[in-house]
Amino acid sequence: MKQKTEQEAYLTLASLCANAEHCQWEMLEKMRRWELPEEAQARVMQRLVGERYVDDERYAHAFVKDKLNYNKWGRRKIEQALWQKHIDEAVRQRVLDEIADEDYVLVLRPLLKQKRKSTKAGSDYELNGKLIKFALSRGFTMDIIRQCINVEDEDQFVD
Repeated sequence: MKQKTEQEAYLTLASLCANAEHCQWEMLEKMRRWELPEEAQARVMQRLVGERYVDDERYAHAFVKDKLNYNKWGRRKIEQALWQKHIDEAVRQRVLDEIADEDYVLVLRPLLKQKRKSTKAGSDYELNGKLIKFALSRGFTMDIIRQCINVEDEDQFVD
């Protein structure tokens, strides 16, 4: 890969950030792949953050919203993905705490309703076990899963 100058790196990254949210770690990874010297990386990052092209908290808000609403992920899976993006622990917790349990329930109920239709099981116990395993794999916590599975009346499963 062709090595970029500091100015080329800044312009490329600013253009990327103008089109979509990105976190600091993603920008640093790109600069590492371009073999930009560390001092230059620091200057470019300082400029991107100073001009508000990159803002990890703003990125985390957008990321959480997208993963919950479009990917139908639960808190644990979103939290793990933010950790992999090297988002600060305080920012992660603050952004995730802004999401109410009801929002997770509203996402999980229709998922479980759909999964229930396509899951084969010999008993209700086995079915619930499979649904719990499915919900856990999507990153939902047990308390949210219980709120959705312990619905006695099937009509309450309606969107």
